[in-house]
Amino acid sequence: MKTVRSQQNDTVDQIAFRHYGDSTMVEAILEANPGLARLGIHLPHGTEINLPDRKVTPSRGVNLWD
Repeated sequence: MKTVRSQQNDTVDQIAFRHYGDSTMVEAILEANPGLARLGIHLPHGTEINLPDRKVTPSRGVNLWD
């Protein structure tokens, strides 16, 4: 797990995009940081945020006949 600090006017999805390259980890970030959502949409500058490791799950693919 990595720790970062928010920049001015950061949102959780911006932090996720900056670190992971997409915003699919927003829920995992919120779970790893209890109370983070209560700080509002724009996080206070310098808020310490724990970034969990991305878990890789194998993709099953898409089958139109399932």
